[in-house]
Amino acid sequence: MKKRLLVRPAALLPALALTGCGLLPGQAGDTRTVTVWLMKGSASDAFLERFTGTYERENPGVRLEIVIQEWTGIGKKISTALAGETPPDVIEVGNTQVAQYAETDRLFDLTLESVRDLGHEEWLPGLAEPGSIDGSQYGIPWYAANRVVVYRKDLFARAGIEEPPKTREQWLKDTERINRTGAEGIYLAGQDWYTLAGFVWDEGGELAEEKNGRWAGTLHTPAALRGMEFYKDLQSLGSGPKDADEENPPQTEVFAKGEVAQIIATPGAATAIEGLNPDLADELGFFPIPGRTADQPCAVFTGGSDLVIPVQAPERGAAIEVVKALAGEKWQTDLARTMNYVPNKTTLAAAVEGQEGTAAMAAGAARGRATPNSPRWADVEADNPIKPYMTAVLQGRDPEAAALAASKSITEALGG
Repeated sequence: MKKRLLVRPAALLPALALTGCGLLPGQAGDTRTVTVWLMKGSASDAFLERFTGTYERENPGVRLEIVIQEWTGIGKKISTALAGETPPDVIEVGNTQVAQYAETDRLFDLTLESVRDLGHEEWLPGLAEPGSIDGSQYGIPWYAANRVVVYRKDLFARAGIEEPPKTREQWLKDTERINRTGAEGIYLAGQDWYTLAGFVWDEGGELAEEKNGRWAGTLHTPAALRGMEFYKDLQSLGSGPKDADEENPPQTEVFAKGEVAQIIATPGAATAIEGLNPDLADELGFFPIPGRTADQPCAVFTGGSDLVIPVQAPERGAAIEVVKALAGEKWQTDLARTMNYVPNKTTLAAAVEGQEGTAAMAAGAARGRATPNSPRWADVEADNPIKPYMTAVLQGRDPEAAALAASKSITEALGG
């Protein structure tokens, strides 16, 4: 089947378009074009070629036009497209962005398809929950990624640690044990708030909660404070700065240059580390972030993407079938193995067995969460009060007072 690059209008970013031809049964000469916006880096060219070629062969009369978009500036671009009369038929959005688009009333309600065709009860909660607004499913989970512990097997062995810890208590003990060998047990920046969120959720707390239609910050609750307390204990076992996040300096660079035993990151960090220090290629391992008890890992923030369909999609019926295929077992398995992602269902975790980093992600993703499902959560992150709160606690300020101030800022940002 012939593939070609389509020349897009200047208003669109450069795009890879994979095309085909065919006939719908009973509709000779009628070919429907389903336009799909996907984000750069979400799927390889090889995956898109396999999917497009197979889908078009199995669905004569449907032509897929896959347009690759950049993440920078995508929010405004999608909002503009949704407001228009001829938006794309399918759009990939970040899982935490669904709420802001659903608020426009321009996303198609996919609840029926979720229940009838897509096995919604098996979806990863960190993808499914942010796609559900007021009981309606607007975002269909596509893929997930989350943080794990990336560690050096040689430094663990030197400390006499035979297997990764499975509880937070043992994790602290093992990290202290590594420190006694002269290595750095863990590098954890003071403002890694996504990691903090996991500890807060693991204690039963929340970053913010909705009550009677109004959102309020909840970092000052006892459960959330316990999560921060554990973060402080863990962070104190390394040299991570108390007033910066994991990108300042990039933690992968710190890990690669010194004798650091652990960082908390997605498995993809290993590629960057190996690029900086090829000698570590055979020493890197992965394990899920330990939980309070050994029977389950810590809750984690689940990043990833959902697929949405605009109400005004020109080929909405055909678009729904494309989404079903992308979210179905066959192509989920292919995508996970190709891109080292976590599939959208807990029942598909076996698809990544043998891939140590991805398998560790999948174990954590079963307890994955997303940020509060408010359409205004982006306003919180724009001037994130959680980061200075963390620094204040790590530098010795009273945790309750700092948390109350941060909760107030979150409440104001959410319009509460």
